[in-house]
Amino acid sequence: MLLSTIDIALRGATVALLLVLAASLFRGFGTVLAGRLAAAFALGSAAHAVTASIGATSQVAAVHAPVIALSTGNVVVFWLFTRALFDEAFRLRWWHALIWAAVAAFSFVNCMWLAPASGVRLSIIAVNLLALGFIVLAVAQTITSWSSDLVEGRRRVRIFIVSAAALYGGLNAVLQISLSGSGAAEIANTVNSAVLAGVVAAISTAMMRVDGADLFPAAPEVQAEASGGAIVESSAVDQKLVDALMRLMGDERIYRHDNVTIGTLATKLGIPEYRLRRLINQRLGYRNFNVFLNEHRIAEAKAALADPSQADVPVITIAMDAGFQSLGPFNRAFKAITGVTPSEYRRLKASPA
Repeated sequence: MLLSTIDIALRGATVALLLVLAASLFRGFGTVLAGRLAAAFALGSAAHAVTASIGATSQVAAVHAPVIALSTGNVVVFWLFTRALFDEAFRLRWWHALIWAAVAAFSFVNCMWLAPASGVRLSIIAVNLLALGFIVLAVAQTITSWSSDLVEGRRRVRIFIVSAAALYGGLNAVLQISLSGSGAAEIANTVNSAVLAGVVAAISTAMMRVDGADLFPAAPEVQAEASGGAIVESSAVDQKLVDALMRLMGDERIYRHDNVTIGTLATKLGIPEYRLRRLINQRLGYRNFNVFLNEHRIAEAKAALADPSQADVPVITIAMDAGFQSLGPFNRAFKAITGVTPSEYRRLKASPA
């Protein structure tokens, strides 16, 4: 009885904190994709806090099925949130919504019809294996994208947020699978609620200790204003480093090389990696290393596409010469910067004035 009371109190506190967090995120960063996804993730986590049940053996009541479906679909939101958090060029596509709908629908169908037919344990295993798959995708996205973030403060907070959420989600899924049908349900649920409350409180505290404008990508016009006077304020030493960096990019065209990283450029310049991050961020106004590289690559591609002597050169050749590894990322980066596709840009430049 005491454990059940503690469990309910912890769930209530967690839901209240998540709802406040969601409202705060939406109000403060509702115009930013990462902010909207963070608010949606908080709401989905509230649904999880309400419905999470370890060691369950009984079938789900019909009234709970939609909430459980929302909770299960939250793993897709988590994956999308990590993508938007670390990739400022990321945009939602129609098929992202389709994936979320498919996962939520599977969870609903699982609760209503599959579990009664095939057994609760098998149902729980299927749903949680699906959740683990999306958590792995989110962690992989974090690992591959983290190094390109140039804002030191938010790099630490972002990795903490994603790591804490992924660790809890992964452990919860493993416990759901391993303890399904066991007799330790009451203790396991209370411990799970306490861990969830601790994770939510820790993430909320971490988010309050960093400037929200640093944590979430700023709108393009804000970035442009922030970068305008960056070089003017450079110290003499930093200006020399900026000039050396620009020579690497302009004269040597190092952006053409395969797998160019912050470490590669830092070694070339003979400075620590953290200093180069700060230089590109604070002096040149970039918040993401890939954006910095792509602007140089796209500038070269634009010149090639506008050159009449290269009118017969395939777009893929121009893209790869500029440093892109395939056509898809080149097309997306080109359109994000210019507003048109490479082929459209070439036609526009070839048209008589």
